[in-house]
Amino acid sequence: MSQTDAGWGAGPSGRYDALAARFRPIFSEIRATAVARDAGRTLPHAEIGWLKEAGFTTLRLDPSDGGHGAGLPELFNLLIELSQADSNVTNALRAHFGFTEDVLSSASPEWRARWIARIAAGETVGSGVSETGPAKVGQFDTVVRRRGEDWVVDGRKFYTTGSLFADWIHLSAQDESGAPVIAAVPTRTPGVAIDDDWDGFGQALTASGTARFTGVVLSADLIKPETVRFPYAMAFFQLVHLATLAGIGRAAAEDVTRLVQARTRVYSHGNAGRTADDPQILAVVGRVRSNAYAAGAIVLKAAEAVQRAYEAVRAGGRDAAEPATAIADVEINQAVTVVTNLVLEATTALFDALGASAVKEEHGLDRHWRNARTLTSHNPRIYRERSVGEFAVSGTRPPREYRVGTA
Repeated sequence: MSQTDAGWGAGPSGRYDALAARFRPIFSEIRATAVARDAGRTLPHAEIGWLKEAGFTTLRLDPSDGGHGAGLPELFNLLIELSQADSNVTNALRAHFGFTEDVLSSASPEWRARWIARIAAGETVGSGVSETGPAKVGQFDTVVRRRGEDWVVDGRKFYTTGSLFADWIHLSAQDESGAPVIAAVPTRTPGVAIDDDWDGFGQALTASGTARFTGVVLSADLIKPETVRFPYAMAFFQLVHLATLAGIGRAAAEDVTRLVQARTRVYSHGNAGRTADDPQILAVVGRVRSNAYAAGAIVLKAAEAVQRAYEAVRAGGRDAAEPATAIADVEINQAVTVVTNLVLEATTALFDALGASAVKEEHGLDRHWRNARTLTSHNPRIYRERSVGEFAVSGTRPPREYRVGTA
């Protein structure tokens, strides 16, 4: 069934459904076991493997480089569909897609060519940016030191989402003088240890735990020539979260519809002999679905702004892309609170259409709210509206980076 026929609106391109058709059977398989995996804390190694084999992780590469040439609106729409199946899998691949953008936007032909080849070969990348130690805002405790022609990494990262499933870790650190360093670290090299110790109540299957680096030796070609990330990185990474939320909303809509269709018990003070005919119940189902629809539509509109930023970078470089990048940040910030509220409401309201049996673990309906609430705790939304207001009133552009640390 096409996205249009399913009532979610037209896809972002005329070819979208043909592109998505390759992956929808895999999304369906992932969806079929999502509740059981969540209940048993079974990490999605196999599921991510299926996506890699199908070429999902190469979406953004040109066909001539072994990819699918997907535009950013197409990518984000596919992430909505994947998140409808299991939002954990999307979050586990977030760093990989961000690293791919970094490669595509790199000013270094050698770095770009080397990593396009690796991504085309099916290699994936996890996150090694955030820390929970005492480092101050804008600094890292993880240090990369020169040793002859090589480099040596020592440190500890947390929120290393997806690294346990990946071939590489995209590492942000600093050298001995405090200057920033970006590197790619093989996950299966001596001195690297990755722990699945994330204990959050949501997004539990993303392996967002600890990565430790002890005397890890890197060759010089694994140190990125540029010390900054791609210009539209903040917009991109936040929009992955919003696409994931929109997918959670669709999953909630799908679940409440299915359970209302199957429900045979009614209340004496209800409005019909069948739950599926009760107008108040139908209104709840409609509200959940409408919230999911609106969230997805907002994500696709914001994705157009990120696509314009990408095109500006490719056409004129980082400095020339500054206006388009700033507007992309504004559009994503405008979307954050709205999409968040829509999905948090949808994942709560769905229970109003069902009875007490809906809270049974076999249905796993609580995971929708838990996953949504966990995602919305990243890069707190309370600061986004203020940033939008500052832009509207004084023209102040959003900050280029959001960093966390001690004051």
